[in-house]
Parts: sequence; structure tokens; C-alpha cells
Amino acid sequence: MADILQSLRDALGHDAVLGPEQAAERAASYWDSSPTRARALVRPASTEDVSTTLRLCHAAGQSVVVQGGLTGIVDGARSTADDVVISLERMNRIESVDVLDGVAVVQSGAILQNVQEALERHGFLFPLDLGARGSCTIGGTVATNAGGMNVLRYGMMRNLVLGLEAVLADGTVISSMNQMLKNNTGYDIKQLFIGSEGTLGVVTRVVVRLFPLPSSRQTVMFATRTFEDVADVLAAMKATLAGTLSAYEVMWNQYYSAVTAEGGHKAPLARDYAFYVIAEAEGNDAGADEARFEAMLEAEMEAGRIVDAVMPKSDTERAALWTIREEFNAVLPAYLYDVSLPMRFMSEYAGRLEAALAEWRSEGEALIFGHIADGNLHIFVRPWEDGRNHTKSDEIVYGCLDGLSGSISAEHGIGIEKRAWLGKTRSAEEIELMRSLKKLLDPNDILNPGKLLPATAS
Repeated sequence: MADILQSLRDALGHDAVLGPEQAAERAASYWDSSPTRARALVRPASTEDVSTTLRLCHAAGQSVVVQGGLTGIVDGARSTADDVVISLERMNRIESVDVLDGVAVVQSGAILQNVQEALERHGFLFPLDLGARGSCTIGGTVATNAGGMNVLRYGMMRNLVLGLEAVLADGTVISSMNQMLKNNTGYDIKQLFIGSEGTLGVVTRVVVRLFPLPSSRQTVMFATRTFEDVADVLAAMKATLAGTLSAYEVMWNQYYSAVTAEGGHKAPLARDYAFYVIAEAEGNDAGADEARFEAMLEAEMEAGRIVDAVMPKSDTERAALWTIREEFNAVLPAYLYDVSLPMRFMSEYAGRLEAALAEWRSEGEALIFGHIADGNLHIFVRPWEDGRNHTKSDEIVYGCLDGLSGSISAEHGIGIEKRAWLGKTRSAEEIELMRSLKKLLDPNDILNPGKLLPATAS
């Protein structure tokens, strides 16, 4: 194992393999500015390079951690000084765009925002969208089955992938680059790797679905007095907007007040309402879409469910509304959670959580926001001053899900942060099946070891 750095340089070239000192010049992640720790950092330029890297590491029993944009929040890409890190930053091209079938072949290291903008020039929308769009990579969004703002209409990353190519732990290339919506020929192999967090293979290329670029967009921020009103307006929008509703983002008062006060963002609505919603619809008939959207809003205001609202008049004003939802540095440091549960239980969950945090500590507070229409809540917990209460905070946040058919992770994955809690969401039989798949595809446990799966009892 001591010679793995030289072996990799001999096989891939000196420029493709950085030593530990060069790796340390990079930050560990977006959230952690400490140096990256690694035995070597490999920057392959092709699937063949990835295959060579894994073949050599497999033979040497060398652990491997794959890194994308390093914006994940569960330590799923954290490396140690004993790991070889693979960064797919040089594999960043859009290889092809099929305008007839509406598919594109994209390399895993491509930045999401670059892909979105490039495909717009072809007249297509790639609908996956999240706050880290300027840093996260396509491969990372596949490995974590990313969600984001448009899941309501377009689904998770899992719904946007038609095929992919992945390299197994021993260097075997599995090329399942299907480009059809229908291909019912046995096991859907791509699904093994989507959401597997780099523990089963390294995704190198992806076939993604594209959609016609919308020609109209309507956006509104509105306030409500109760969560029941939030849910009722969502139901009305779904029924009225003919399938064009693409986003429905809800912020509890504490979150909205914090980011528009401490965060310095201008508050477009007063801070004394219980809930704030950003809703967005996209269509292809500007006049009809706008009229339908405004009529729906007027009806909900007349019914008293919407108590105040603002509609942006420009792209700049729209971006300012979304900034309130997406830029939360003002509430940091905090513990960030990502849970899901049926909407009918959300108000009860939020009440349980607020009461439990207040009982634990007088300064305990939950700042809640989320996509909710797809069952997703994000939570910041800010009793941080001693920096030693993370486990207790976890117990409260996840414990309040009991009996509510919820999940400890909606879209951020498991990584290291949540692996001890996986059993709250998945049965013992499910976890054992996951272990069996891991053992089959990575018998020496070299791929992202210690991530996702809880440690076995000794």
C-alpha cells in the first residue's frame, strides 16, 4: 500500500495524481475549511482512468473516497489520510444532446449549473435544481439521489436518469447507458448506484432526461396564518394550475424572520405571519398561464387563506425572493436536518419538535423550512454554544418522527452523520440486504468505507 501513490502516477501520469501535500491545499468541504486529508488525490480524465485507479486500489486493499462538489451535509465524502480520493473534476463535459428524444449524455464531474445553462441554449430544461447548483456535480447528485426545489413536478434525480456508467470496486466497467423511457429487460441496474453514496461503484457518465424549456413563469411569495391554509392553498394550486406547479417552498416564521433580519435580506412581507410560501408555475402560454395564476391567487385571498402576497416584476426581484429561501448563512452555526413525512403530520411534528427543544434547553429553537409538497422539511437547531450537544439534538429531531411514518433523510443521504439512525427508517431486513449488496459488489470494502451503513455489532 505504501507504493500506491507511485503506482497510480505510473499508470495515469504525474499530473493526474496529487500527493498528500497538494491535496491539503484544498478545503475538506464547503462546510469545513480544514485541509483535505488523503494518501493521494486522483483526477481521472476518462472512465478508463477510473477503472485503472480502482483496479490498482482493489489489488492493494486501498480505501477510496469519491468527491464531487463537496457540498453535501452528512460527511458522505469525508476522507482520511489513509484514503485515495478520486475527484472527477476533469470529467466535466456534456458529450451529446439528442434534441429529438430529449436526452443528454453528461460526464459525472460536470457542475449542475453549467449543465443547466448549456442545455438551455439547446432549448431544454434540466429540472434538477438546488441551492448548491454552482458547485455540486452531476455524479454527486446521482450518488445522493438529490432532490431540490422542483421535485413536486419532475421528481428526484432518480426520476431524471435513464442510464449510467459506473466502475465497480475491482475496476469492472458497467455501462448501462440506456436512452429510452421504456426498457423492461430485467433488473434496472442503474438504480443500484443512484443514492448509493459511492459505496457500490463510481458513476462516471449519466444519461439524463430533458424537458422543453418553459416560455412562461409565474412566481409569488405569500403569507398564511395557519398550516392548514398552507396545505389548502397547495391543493388549490395543484387542481387549478393544470400540472404547471413546479415549486412550493414553505418557511416557518422563525426561519423567515431570521434570514430577513440577521441575514440582511429585505423582507418583502411583514415578519408577523405564521408561514411564508414561495410558489412557482412554469408553462408555455404566457397570457393564459398568467391569467390562471392570478385568478387562483385572487380566489385564495378572497377566501382568507392567503393574507398577504407579493409577485416579482423582474428576474432580479424573483431572484431576491428565492435568496430568502436559499441563503441561510445568518442562522449558522447550527445543526441542519433533512427529514420527510406525510404532510398531514407536519404541523404535529413541528409542534412536538418545538416543545421538545424548549424542554431540553430554554434557548432551544427550531428554524423550519422545506419543500413540503414532496414531504420534505429542513430544520436548523441552534443550541450550539458548547458544541457538544449534537447527539442529543439528533435524538430529539429524529425521536419526534416516531409514529408519523417519517424518514430521517429526505434528500441529503446518510453519510457518516446519519448512519447510526438508519434503523429508525429502514428495517433490519432492509439493512441486511444493503450489506449483502455491498459485500457482493465491494467484497474488500474499499469504496467509501464507514459511510451509509451502520457498523455491525462486534
